[in-house]
Amino acid sequence: MSGKHSRDSGIETLSGVDGAFLNLETAATPMHVGSLHLFEVPAGYQGNFFAAVRHMMESRMVPVLRRRLATLPLQLANPVWLQGEIDLDHHVRRVRIPKPGTWAQLEAVVADLHAELLDRSRPLWMLYVLEGLASGEKAYYFKIHHAMLDGQAGVALAGALFDTSSDVVPARKRKAQPVASGTKPAAGKPGTPALIAAAFRHDAAQYIKLVRELPGVVRTLAGIVRSSAGRARGKAGTEQAADLGQLRRSVSFGPRTAFNVTITPERGFATAAVPRDELKAIAAANEATVNDVVLALCSGALRRYLQRSGPMPRKSLIASMPISLREQGNTEMRTQATLSLVSLATNVADPVKRLRAIRDSAGATKAVARSAKSVIPTDFPLIGVPWILGALAALYGRSRVVDTLPVLANVLVSNVPGPPVSLYVDGLRMSGYWPLSIVEHGVGLNITLMSYAGRLCLGFVVARCAVPDARQLADDFLDAFEELKQRMQKPARAPRQAAAAQPAAARARPRRPRAAATAK
Repeated sequence: MSGKHSRDSGIETLSGVDGAFLNLETAATPMHVGSLHLFEVPAGYQGNFFAAVRHMMESRMVPVLRRRLATLPLQLANPVWLQGEIDLDHHVRRVRIPKPGTWAQLEAVVADLHAELLDRSRPLWMLYVLEGLASGEKAYYFKIHHAMLDGQAGVALAGALFDTSSDVVPARKRKAQPVASGTKPAAGKPGTPALIAAAFRHDAAQYIKLVRELPGVVRTLAGIVRSSAGRARGKAGTEQAADLGQLRRSVSFGPRTAFNVTITPERGFATAAVPRDELKAIAAANEATVNDVVLALCSGALRRYLQRSGPMPRKSLIASMPISLREQGNTEMRTQATLSLVSLATNVADPVKRLRAIRDSAGATKAVARSAKSVIPTDFPLIGVPWILGALAALYGRSRVVDTLPVLANVLVSNVPGPPVSLYVDGLRMSGYWPLSIVEHGVGLNITLMSYAGRLCLGFVVARCAVPDARQLADDFLDAFEELKQRMQKPARAPRQAAAAQPAAARARPRRPRAAATAK
């Protein structure tokens, strides 16, 4: 849930983090996330995919999808959620891909849909069944406001909607899911006094919580500082002291690039996918994590992209990366994450050395995050603040002040653990599950990854004024993956001639078909 709710009124309050996603939204910076789903179609399939998807949403309508916003007068505080009925004619729609129905055309259609704001007078989600793929495969694009859930909550939502078996359950045997206990549909819209009272109770509780927890927060932060300083003084030159240096480098400003500009509403989107087992093998060989390898591949892709337009920045690019604050077993449908900064070591040419530099930088960042996890808030009071945040967000974009400010992060990178098993709709196996996320003023590129059924599916979302062709970046990522694999397979003492011939052989190989690299 987004916050505490009243069993009697059906009112749910938004957390401070979720409210911020609403208040910071503008026409140029929609704050919804999404996913593109591709389904295999067996020979002789006679089903109606649109009808099957619509019935899936109707029969498994979970409470989070019934939420609609109720605003307070003068935006004194965050809106609240009310449970209501769903008009599926509005929320589930058909979209035709232009002929001949290539994968690139599908990506372009999804990019345009991702650029459109959600209607705040209705529940904040939409589903578009995409028809006309030349391959005959079925697809749909789903989007939902980030105020309603984060990436891991989105995976939980998918688990509630999809089948985990190819067996088709007859429609007459499917039953609509009941509304969760304690979250009942509102019989009628509560009056303004009830909405204000709920919002003020929430914020008053948050003020009390902040006061109570402040001494513990201070002790925790002081302990982190003392621990870091002690390691740096007492073990100079050791791994622990190096961790502190790595952290300092990670939180420094990044260089200005083409990605770091004031953005416009137009979006681009591209997909890619790589086998997760191969990523795990690379990680194990370098005492790294899969996430470290992913960051190294993102770094390699950014190096390739930037080198085509000029020399590489001498300073490393910085990635802003979400860190989940969700406790194990927590399935609440609200945002529970914070952001961290990690050096991408783009100033290191060698891909293996780059991976190890990123491993050290990310490890230092995660160590501090683990120590501070208990004191990072996922909720806070916002009485009187929403209208100020909204005005500042609009002014921030119009003034183009971001073009002159130091660059805190060059790119957003997120890695979301997804379903380990195949999912199905109407007996059709989902063969691809690509995430889409948010770009902001100053950060016109977002790379989000979703693990699904043994593969890592990547969604590249860009502001087209910053990155005119997202497909170039997706291909650069796949090239970086091939380069790192070849380096890991290369013998330790290969003859100089063979080492010199390797890049030429790689360059000479036929260029991969765009659709085959992403949709298979």
